[in-house]
Amino acid sequence: MKWISVFTSFLLSASGLAADSSPAKLESYILLPEPKEMRSSQSLMLPDAKQTVFTAAREISEKPGVRTYSDEEFGKLGISLETFLQRARAAAERKIANLKPEYIKDPEGRIRYAVYRSESPLNASLVLAPSLGNLFQKILGEPIWAVLPDRNTLYLFPARPDALAEFTTDLRDRYDGDPFAASSEIFVIRPGGTLPQVVGSFGD
Repeated sequence: MKWISVFTSFLLSASGLAADSSPAKLESYILLPEPKEMRSSQSLMLPDAKQTVFTAAREISEKPGVRTYSDEEFGKLGISLETFLQRARAAAERKIANLKPEYIKDPEGRIRYAVYRSESPLNASLVLAPSLGNLFQKILGEPIWAVLPDRNTLYLFPARPDALAEFTTDLRDRYDGDPFAASSEIFVIRPGGTLPQVVGSFGD
């Protein structure tokens, strides 16, 4: 009877492996940061923004991995853009809870900035996560500055011009050279879950 027990254990393990390898559910509520030239009826602007819109989008399995909603598609959702914003912030919160940023340090070991970067086109959308300010206030200070030159990256800096100054040329090159540019603006992130607010541009 021992071989039956072993065989049963194998089947249970195999079924568990199959369940674990199932593809993750694609996210339906994303607010994609884009240059304002891409603005549509499904776009909104954050306070004091001049160059950036956030457009309702959803994750797709094909490249580039995300697609904005058409008017017809958005209408089928049956919700307002304000409700979509709330759901997109909740989605960003869920995603950031499962990610670890990379910390870049100076020669003395002090953290200069943090960055989320990968092949995911959703990284820039993490700027809307309500807990972002709380997560980094002890590491980078309060408030923090966020920059997102392309969809794949979100940089977080201490809110000081000198902390960002030497990176502005590289950030601008990333923004200008990427076909999926996100924003050339600097967003201030405060603890407490308030919406980010634009304080300037790294192109200035």
